[in-house]
Amino acid sequence: MSRMDEIKNLTAELEGDLDKFYNKGNKAAGTRARKQLQDLKKLSQEIRLEIQDIKNKG
Repeated sequence: MSRMDEIKNLTAELEGDLDKFYNKGNKAAGTRARKQLQDLKKLSQEIRLEIQDIKNKG
């Protein structure tokens, strides 16, 4: 799976849970959204490091 696909999948899941949390008051969806945001942050950092490595090598 490409990095772009990983980001798209995470944001799609996040969108659904944020909607459930903000519009329907589902507290469990808020917990899932926080975890997904943390995963997105981690993935973003990994991608940043990969980009930096590729940039420095090339």
